[in-house]
Amino acid sequence: MGFPTADKIEEETQAQHLVWNQTLQYINSMTLKSAVELGIPDVLHRNGGRVSLSNLAAELAVPPNKTDCLRRLMRVLVHAGCFTSETDTEDKEPSYLLTPLSRLLVTDKVTGGSPFVRLQLDREILSAWQSLGAWFQGDERTPFSKANGMEIFEIMGQSERLNDLFNAGMASDSSIVSKSLVEKHRDAFVGLKSIVDIGGGTGELGLTVAEAFPWIKVTVFDLPHVVATAPKNTVVDFRGGNMFEHIPPSDAIVLKLICHDWNDEECVKILKQCKKAIPGAEEGGKVMILDIVVNSKTGDHKATETQLFFDMLMMVNSTGKEREEHEWEKIFLEAGFTSYKATHGFGVLSLIEVYP
Repeated sequence: MGFPTADKIEEETQAQHLVWNQTLQYINSMTLKSAVELGIPDVLHRNGGRVSLSNLAAELAVPPNKTDCLRRLMRVLVHAGCFTSETDTEDKEPSYLLTPLSRLLVTDKVTGGSPFVRLQLDREILSAWQSLGAWFQGDERTPFSKANGMEIFEIMGQSERLNDLFNAGMASDSSIVSKSLVEKHRDAFVGLKSIVDIGGGTGELGLTVAEAFPWIKVTVFDLPHVVATAPKNTVVDFRGGNMFEHIPPSDAIVLKLICHDWNDEECVKILKQCKKAIPGAEEGGKVMILDIVVNSKTGDHKATETQLFFDMLMMVNSTGKEREEHEWEKIFLEAGFTSYKATHGFGVLSLIEVYP
């Protein structure tokens, strides 16, 4: 066997770098989680969006012997685009500034992203990923059930901590999506007098719709244990129940990031219940789905990667999946719907209006 050529050595060196990088990608997630737990975005926000390393350490009560460790943490977060940094020309001390990403993590923002970070990187939620490889060769329905002995929604029904974490994570997401929906796609609500938001949690989307269109009666329909802890108000009506058994009648049904939790057979059952709850096409009845359409962001590598990450998230934590457009069309037809219109432009999500 001859000695490898220079090109072959370079190829293997680059491959090794890729293996290292891919293996250590979890560090981006965990450093982001630590920034949220420490409240670093909040510190910068309170100080006008900029703070020096020494002041950051002081506000976080970091011991002097860990100040350099904090600098190293911030260096990784700056490299990942969470913050930017500037170095003082005299004392050479770095200062850190908020970016659009870290502004979204400020906890006093209604549309904050920190609850989503806390949810997805929770120790109990992450445990399922350790079972992914073994799950492929076993009989369990999901990696989550293999790791925890029950499905994710069963655990949330028993754990107040996880239920609150899940609702907060979904509410922070709904705030951003719902504002985009009512501001950019007002035409989707023309002619509607009532809607039911299925799995609407704490009612963020429902409240936004009700405030934007006060003539629309909004009902949030979710599991009884979710409705029991929802904040009470006079704008949105909360009702508990099971979407597989019955959905309250209305002009339109909203399903935001619901279908991706379920397999095709389960989705068809949900959609059939939706069809029973709405009037016919000639009377303006429809289902409004806010969900991922895989490969809808052609040419945007990061957006497509995020969609594929969500697909893996669904596979690990539920029986669901993210769907390409032809897969959506298939379940619409099986549920008895006749047509649909897909509008892209909600970040990695799309609005799909489905007609009976």
